[in-house]
Amino acid sequence: MSREKAYLQMLESTAVIQWNIAMILEAKAVEAEKVKQWTHHHIHARAFDSHEDQLKESISIHEVIVEMVEGLTKLENGLYSNLKAVLGSGEDEGGDFGGDSEGFSFGDDSK
Repeated sequence: MSREKAYLQMLESTAVIQWNIAMILEAKAVEAEKVKQWTHHHIHARAFDSHEDQLKESISIHEVIVEMVEGLTKLENGLYSNLKAVLGSGEDEGGDFGGDSEGFSFGDDSK
Protein backbone atom coordinates (compact mmCIF):
# COMPACT_ATOMS: atom_id res chain seq x y z
CA MET A 1 0.00 0.00 0.00
CA SER A 2 1.38 3.39 -0.93
CA ARG A 3 1.92 6.12 1.63
CA GLU A 4 -0.83 8.24 0.06
CA LYS A 5 -3.36 5.40 0.26
CA ALA A 6 -2.40 4.77 3.87
CA TYR A 7 -2.90 8.46 4.66
CA LEU A 8 -6.27 8.48 2.92
CA GLN A 9 -7.30 5.42 4.89
CA MET A 10 -6.22 7.14 8.11
CA LEU A 11 -8.27 10.22 7.20
CA GLU A 12 -11.33 8.11 6.33
CA SER A 13 -11.01 6.25 9.62
CA THR A 14 -10.67 9.53 11.48
CA ALA A 15 -13.84 10.82 9.81
CA VAL A 16 -15.74 7.70 10.89
CA ILE A 17 -14.42 8.05 14.44
CA GLN A 18 -15.45 11.73 14.51
CA TRP A 19 -18.95 10.79 13.35
CA ASN A 20 -19.17 8.20 16.15
CA ILE A 21 -17.96 10.78 18.65
CA ALA A 22 -20.67 13.14 17.43
CA MET A 23 -23.27 10.41 18.03
CA ILE A 24 -21.85 9.79 21.52
CA LEU A 25 -21.98 13.50 22.32
CA GLU A 26 -25.56 13.73 21.07
CA ALA A 27 -26.57 10.85 23.35
CA LYS A 28 -24.62 12.40 26.23
CA ALA A 29 -26.46 15.69 25.70
CA VAL A 30 -29.81 13.90 26.03
CA GLU A 31 -28.54 12.05 29.09
CA ALA A 32 -27.19 15.28 30.59
CA GLU A 33 -30.59 16.92 30.23
CA LYS A 34 -32.20 14.01 32.09
CA VAL A 35 -29.54 14.20 34.82
CA LYS A 36 -30.10 17.94 35.09
CA GLN A 37 -33.82 17.45 35.58
CA TRP A 38 -33.27 14.68 38.13
CA THR A 39 -30.68 16.77 39.97
CA HIS A 40 -32.98 19.78 40.14
CA HIS A 41 -35.66 17.63 41.74
CA HIS A 42 -33.53 15.52 44.09
CA ILE A 43 -30.41 17.46 45.09
CA HIS A 44 -31.88 20.03 47.46
CA ALA A 45 -31.48 20.76 51.13
CA ARG A 46 -34.60 18.83 52.21
CA ALA A 47 -33.26 15.58 50.74
CA PHE A 48 -30.10 15.52 52.89
CA ASP A 49 -29.35 15.47 56.59
CA SER A 50 -26.63 18.09 56.29
CA HIS A 51 -25.20 20.56 53.83
CA GLU A 52 -22.03 18.46 53.75
CA ASP A 53 -23.95 15.42 52.46
CA GLN A 54 -25.57 17.54 49.77
CA LEU A 55 -22.18 18.89 48.73
CA LYS A 56 -20.65 15.39 48.58
CA GLU A 57 -23.44 14.17 46.30
CA SER A 58 -23.09 17.21 44.03
CA ILE A 59 -19.32 16.73 43.81
CA SER A 60 -19.68 13.03 42.94
CA ILE A 61 -22.03 13.90 40.06
CA HIS A 62 -19.64 16.59 38.89
CA GLU A 63 -16.66 14.17 38.98
CA VAL A 64 -18.44 11.73 36.67
CA ILE A 65 -19.08 14.50 34.15
CA VAL A 66 -15.46 15.71 34.34
CA GLU A 67 -14.15 12.15 33.78
CA MET A 68 -16.30 11.79 30.67
CA VAL A 69 -15.06 15.11 29.26
CA GLU A 70 -11.45 14.19 30.04
CA GLY A 71 -11.85 10.88 28.22
CA LEU A 72 -13.27 12.57 25.14
CA THR A 73 -10.50 15.17 25.26
CA LYS A 74 -7.83 12.44 25.30
CA LEU A 75 -9.51 10.76 22.34
CA GLU A 76 -9.64 14.02 20.40
CA ASN A 77 -5.98 14.75 21.19
CA GLY A 78 -5.07 11.35 19.76
CA LEU A 79 -7.02 12.09 16.61
CA TYR A 80 -5.35 15.50 16.40
CA SER A 81 -1.93 13.83 16.54
CA ASN A 82 -2.88 11.52 13.68
CA LEU A 83 -4.17 14.39 11.56
CA LYS A 84 -1.10 16.45 12.32
CA ALA A 85 1.12 13.57 11.20
CA VAL A 86 -0.81 13.12 7.95
CA LEU A 87 -1.15 16.78 7.08
CA GLY A 88 2.33 17.72 8.24
CA SER A 89 3.92 15.03 6.07
CA GLY A 90 2.46 16.44 2.86
CA GLU A 91 5.48 18.71 2.41
CA ASP A 92 7.94 15.82 2.45
CA GLU A 93 6.07 14.06 -0.35
CA GLY A 94 5.64 17.20 -2.45
CA GLY A 95 1.94 17.47 -1.66
CA ASP A 96 0.30 20.82 -1.06
CA PHE A 97 -2.14 20.80 1.84
CA GLY A 98 -3.61 24.27 2.15
CA GLY A 99 -1.18 26.17 -0.07
CA ASP A 100 1.18 27.47 2.61
CA SER A 101 4.57 26.16 3.61
CA GLU A 102 3.44 24.94 7.02
CA GLY A 103 0.28 23.00 6.21
CA PHE A 104 -2.89 23.56 8.19
CA SER A 105 -2.74 25.37 11.49
CA PHE A 106 -4.80 23.90 14.33
CA GLY A 107 -4.04 26.72 16.74
CA ASP A 108 -1.48 26.25 19.49
CA ASP A 109 0.95 23.52 18.37
CA SER A 110 2.56 23.28 21.81
CA LYS A 111 -0.03 20.75 23.05
